[in-house]
Amino acid sequence: MLSVTFAGAPLTLEGEQVKVGDKLPVVALVDNDLASFSTADTSGVRVFLTVPSLDTPVCDLEVRTFNQKAADMDSVSIYVVSADLPFAQARWCGQQGIDAVKTLSDHRGGGFALATGTFISELELLTRAVIVVDANDTVTYTEFVPEITDAPDYDAAYAALAAL
Repeated sequence: MLSVTFAGAPLTLEGEQVKVGDKLPVVALVDNDLASFSTADTSGVRVFLTVPSLDTPVCDLEVRTFNQKAADMDSVSIYVVSADLPFAQARWCGQQGIDAVKTLSDHRGGGFALATGTFISELELLTRAVIVVDANDTVTYTEFVPEITDAPDYDAAYAALAAL
């Protein structure tokens, strides 16, 4: 089991950490319109970003950065998963002009967080992670950011996408 820190304080991740070579777990999420959304309905090359909350500076910057990059990657779908309510996600996306990534809520039971090992038990939020999935539903890259207040390694994530 991996652990992460928040401002240096250790936290525990629950669930099965997804690894390179695993199949993408099939999990139900909620989109910004309160409709059910399943990872089974996704296809092609995908990035799943998990973040604690869109309303924090590091998450805000991360999603805006990937949103800008996504505009240049027509064949890649980027999904951002957090425990934020769909209303908050929709509000944040509207305020930030986010249109190239899709935000999804895992607030109903944390199924995605538990299936990917990104659930922080002490906070009941998702940790910061990057999961790249190929067109065959196989995980090809993961990064579980050790310190939640740090950004992911953008260059490594982009290199993983370019390799596909």
